[in-house]
Amino acid sequence: MPTCQRSVNGSVAARHRHRTHEIGVALDGAYPRPLTDEVVRAADVVITMGCGDACPIYPGRTYLDWDLADPVGLPLEGVRAIRDDVDTRFRALLVDLGIIAT
Repeated sequence: MPTCQRSVNGSVAARHRHRTHEIGVALDGAYPRPLTDEVVRAADVVITMGCGDACPIYPGRTYLDWDLADPVGLPLEGVRAIRDDVDTRFRALLVDLGIIAT
């Protein structure tokens, strides 16, 4: 899960893991990883989430930047709103890619 959302110890923050568990997405053991050449070369679609990560550019990849609010310091409803926005965008992407039907 390449991402720029980090906690102090480099893991996905516990409060964010709990919010994803609410919708059946387990992030246990997940940790932020940089967008390295290896990760991007292996991807068909590269999504950054408004964090300004520099990303290697390779032909044939689709690059999307989802400008999302930073959940740090937000109340739980704010974190849930971001989670739901990511879920909606991800499901739409799966439809656009022909992975799931509408």
